[in-house]
Amino acid sequence: MKVRRESKRVPGFSAAGVHAGIKASAPDLALIVSDVPASVAAVFTKSTVVGAPVEVSRERVKSGRARGVVVNSGVSNVAMGARGIRDAKQMAKLAAKAVGCEEEEMLVASTGVIGEPLPMNVLKTGIPRVAAALAIDGWNDAAEAIRTTDTHAKVASTKLRLGGKLITLQGIAKGSGMIEPNMATMLSYLATDAKIAPAILRGMLSRVANQTYNCLSIDGEGSTSDTVILFANGAAGGGALHGDDAHKFEVALLAVCEDLVRQLARDGEGATKLLIVEVEGAKNVAEADRAARRIGNSLLVKTAVFGGDPNWGRIMQTIGHGQIAWHPENTRVRVGGVVVFSKGRSAGPAARKRAEKAHEAEEIKIQVDLGLGKHSARLFTCDLTYDYVKINAEYTT
Repeated sequence: MKVRRESKRVPGFSAAGVHAGIKASAPDLALIVSDVPASVAAVFTKSTVVGAPVEVSRERVKSGRARGVVVNSGVSNVAMGARGIRDAKQMAKLAAKAVGCEEEEMLVASTGVIGEPLPMNVLKTGIPRVAAALAIDGWNDAAEAIRTTDTHAKVASTKLRLGGKLITLQGIAKGSGMIEPNMATMLSYLATDAKIAPAILRGMLSRVANQTYNCLSIDGEGSTSDTVILFANGAAGGGALHGDDAHKFEVALLAVCEDLVRQLARDGEGATKLLIVEVEGAKNVAEADRAARRIGNSLLVKTAVFGGDPNWGRIMQTIGHGQIAWHPENTRVRVGGVVVFSKGRSAGPAARKRAEKAHEAEEIKIQVDLGLGKHSARLFTCDLTYDYVKINAEYTT
């Protein structure tokens, strides 16, 4: 499946992003709208501390139908009590009025600093402006407007032919820190002109999220605002996807979401490298997943990757501390494709030198075979650098 990191026009959808004034100068307000009511599916954070927009949108997607979503960056509308709910609903109401749809058909999301109120006076003037800017080729602008500490916008798209119709699928995403989702990443929005029933769409997104967004960690911290929304408006024509065509679409959805996740991991706060952790040979799925997360979230492993140090001892130490079963004689560790630990001992200084050379790449793989079973897991993450500390030390100051 060929995925492009470029914006496509998705028939029946328009998008926009503008600077409304929440931030000092950067774009901070986005809107995505379907021309007609679309099937919708979403997954949200499972944190017990959630933003008001998550509460509002989580309730509205239960209908399986929506026209769009309005998103602001800069302020997350979290921990604002009853006021937060009122503001989230008012934000959605303003967007619904601006595009001419029912209030309940508009979803809402916010990202940014926790514990500050939405500047509703800014949104009251900004939302009509972003609605006026809606365009079929406005996806890049929307992707820019949802950013917080991201260094660049994330876009991925693909096309495929199903049932004699050319189908377009596009996604945008943001997220650079406070990421270890238990559903999805901070914010991601996907749209397709395929016709898909809401129940089918929900199953697809749930399965794909578990293989992509849920396999992403920047710093081991889950967000209050994690939201992934998928719209399908049927503008391509033809009947609703089912059977083999539905499976092919899910494969395409998986490819687009995985590409977005790779972009998110590579752009983690302060990151210099994309780190992919692959664990196999575990005795069960839970231990495979735990091992991958232990390795990918280890401060010692992440700093070693930043320093170009293929320190297999840190990898084995964190697996052991996680009380994960392994077979010493059958365990093998690869760093950058080079075996550095095998048959219960180091692979030697020559292997270490080759692994150090492999660290010069922008994408590093750590592969561990635990030698006990057939279960595996994968995690997308990044190295830990001086800049991560600086960014987060100064986040609200």
